[in-house]
Amino acid sequence: MPDALPLVDAAPDTANSAAEGAPSPRKRPKPGERRVQILQTLAAMLEQPGGERITTSALAARLSVSEAALYRHFASKAQMFEGLIEFIEHSVFSLINQITEREAAAADSATGSDGARQAAKIIVMLLQFAEKNPGMARVMVGDALVFENERLQQRMNLFFDKVESALKQALRASPGQDAPVVAAVAAAFVAGRLQRYVRSGFKRLPTEHLDASMALMLG
Repeated sequence: MPDALPLVDAAPDTANSAAEGAPSPRKRPKPGERRVQILQTLAAMLEQPGGERITTSALAARLSVSEAALYRHFASKAQMFEGLIEFIEHSVFSLINQITEREAAAADSATGSDGARQAAKIIVMLLQFAEKNPGMARVMVGDALVFENERLQQRMNLFFDKVESALKQALRASPGQDAPVVAAVAAAFVAGRLQRYVRSGFKRLPTEHLDASMALMLG
């Protein structure tokens, strides 16, 4: 499971170091590397509990570059947040696909498929992903998107709609389960756990009492 954005060595555009009394050649990031650094730094700044709205000025200062340098890689701050959302979407839905494929393989074996088990794995994966990526959790629940472009929140709303659809599809494999109702409850449970995690300053972990909670929810 991806724990964070892919790591690269930081190399600020304005950095110079002295060696034997002479400045060393300025290190320049490889193509695409600066873009990743910007997203990493934005995600790290979002991990500050109760932090103020992040400005491009503050982001540039953290990276020791000019704001103009940021805009060479992203047309706007909204586009930077879209980069984080794309990372969330790619990570989560790739993992959901892996879970679905493994369960489909299990259905062809003697053990058979269990929709509730598949839904439980999806829920656990989502909550663990947010727990390991607190800055991303703020994006997922919309806390980091307040006062930002409205399309960002709409995109996260669509993200949770897709998660609910994946849960519904999984639960259809469980006889006796009202898949649409249970999927809606499960999606609301995930969103609620993430909201509590963010509101608590990342102190109330989303995986708290998870087994008992899912036993009540999924049976």
